[in-house]
Amino acid sequence: MDITNSVALVTGANGGLGQYYVQALRSQGAAKIYAGARNPEALESLVTNHPELVIPIALDITDEQSVHQAAMQCQDVTLLINNAGVGFNQGLIATPDLSHARMEIEVNYFGTLMMCRAFAPVLKQNGGGAIVNMVSMVARVNLPFNGSYSASKAAALSLTQGVRAELAAQKTLVIAVLPATIDIGMGKSYPNPKVSPEEVVSDALQAVVDGTEEVYPGEQAKQMAAQLLCDPKALEKAVAMMLPSSNQ
Repeated sequence: MDITNSVALVTGANGGLGQYYVQALRSQGAAKIYAGARNPEALESLVTNHPELVIPIALDITDEQSVHQAAMQCQDVTLLINNAGVGFNQGLIATPDLSHARMEIEVNYFGTLMMCRAFAPVLKQNGGGAIVNMVSMVARVNLPFNGSYSASKAAALSLTQGVRAELAAQKTLVIAVLPATIDIGMGKSYPNPKVSPEEVVSDALQAVVDGTEEVYPGEQAKQMAAQLLCDPKALEKAVAMMLPSSNQ
C-alpha cells in the first residue's frame, strides 16, 4: 500500500519511536495521523505544528474500553502502527518479583493483541490496509539481562504471525519489525552497534509500501537474522553471556 493519503494510527506516539513515526508519516504524505498516548497533553509538541494533520487521542492499550473507544473514534484508519511497548532490563530468575514481567506481557503482548482485534474490522471496511507491529530481534533469541522483555516480544512475534494468517483473507498486510539495538530510550545504555530510530521507521514504512512481512532494520539485526538461519545455537550461546548483574 501507499503511505501517501493513508490514515495512520500510532500507539505510544508521545515517546520513543512514536514521534519518529509521526514525523515520517507526515513527510511521506499521510492524509491523517492519529497519535495515541495515555496522556494526550504529552503530544502537544507533535500537534502544534500540524494540528490539521496530527490528531491526539487518549489511548491506553492495556485498557479494553480505551482501545474500543479509539476504534470507534478512528473508523477511517488504513494503517495501524503498534509502537507502544515497555521494557525494564530484568532477568527472568534474578528479578526480585514478577511485577515488571507481568507489565511487559500486558503491554507488549496483550495490548498489541487488543489493538489488532479492535482495528481488524476497521481495516477490513477500508480495503484491508496494514498493521505494523514493533517487535525486536530479542523475540527470536533471548537476551538474558532483558529476559522477560525478550519473552514478551517472542509472544508478540507469535501473535503477529497468527494475526497475519487470520487477516490474510481480508487483504490486511501484517508486518513484524525486528530491529536489534536502537539508539533511543533504554538502548542508549547498550553497547554499539546500534541502529538509528530514523532508519527503523524508514525501513518499517518501506515494508508497508513493498508488502514485506518481516523487516530487520540495521546491520546488527540483519547479521543476527543470518546467524539464526545458519547456526541458531551459536547465536544463543553468544548472547547467553549477557547476564543480569546479579548473575554475573
